[in-house]
Amino acid sequence: MDVSIVIPVYNERENIPLLYAQLDRVLAELDRSCEVVIVDDGSTDDSFARLRELAQFDPRLKVVRFRRNFGQTAAMQAGIHYASGDVIVTMDGDLQNDPQDIQMMLAKIDEGFDLVHGWRKDRQDPWLNRRLPSLLANRLISWVTGFPIHDLGCTLKAVRREVARELELYGEMHRFIPILAHARGARCAEVVTRHHARQFGRTKYGISRTTRVILDLMTVKYILTYSASPMKLFGAVGLCCVLLSGVAGLGTLGMKLLDAVDMTGNPLLLLTVFAMLAAIQFFSLGLLGEVNARIYYGSRDKQHYAVRELLNFPGEAEDLAVLPSRRAA
Repeated sequence: MDVSIVIPVYNERENIPLLYAQLDRVLAELDRSCEVVIVDDGSTDDSFARLRELAQFDPRLKVVRFRRNFGQTAAMQAGIHYASGDVIVTMDGDLQNDPQDIQMMLAKIDEGFDLVHGWRKDRQDPWLNRRLPSLLANRLISWVTGFPIHDLGCTLKAVRREVARELELYGEMHRFIPILAHARGARCAEVVTRHHARQFGRTKYGISRTTRVILDLMTVKYILTYSASPMKLFGAVGLCCVLLSGVAGLGTLGMKLLDAVDMTGNPLLLLTVFAMLAAIQFFSLGLLGEVNARIYYGSRDKQHYAVRELLNFPGEAEDLAVLPSRRAA
């Protein structure tokens, strides 16, 4: 399979027939073998019934149905897992993404990029509760991660399967796919895509998700910088606490020797003890983090690096995420 189009849907019964018709026209124009993987994220309307009807007449349409609503990130992860195409295209099921942009994104992949993500430059959404929070969030995320991007919220993306399979998505991590892929060495490109106003239904995501995005941003920053060596973070904080404890201790001792101040009620003495205890705790967290990182990478055959290509190795067409020792076995 050349291309898999992954679409998570949740209560989109009016949009599903129109989306299928648009995709059918686009797929007919592509000179590639294609499949459409739609993940029903526990819809409570008759979305699945409509998907079942369409799947009976089109073997290209594959449907994954969740037992309940697990969220967009889980639906995206499931779609990537069940996709069999060399290139995976993700998009929303609300007709706001334009399937006509798929051809352009695939052409960009053919240029040698590993991931192409869309930029809804002319976004057709309300300004106050959708576009403004998104603008501020994108600037904050770009500043924290150092990854230049205009629109992380755009679901329309094209990514090579070997890159997509390396990503572990949870929480609200689906919006950080370009950043996570770039951290693995993927070549990324951003292209301007079309965006349409929602015709039917209502958005499932609003300004209330801001706190979750901020918390996930903290997680992403930790993963990008410290996941392979947590001691660099916790050890640095622990050393700061040791330094603070030493300064407070010297101040307490100086006040006792020079001014004969009673050490019993001196707040600097309490600060000395508190900072030293905090330092011990941070060092302990760092050591536990180091142990967990090694268990994670070792037991699951994971590495903190990514291999793009192998030359003159037997079985080089195998998944590059497999350890060399496991591949040789």
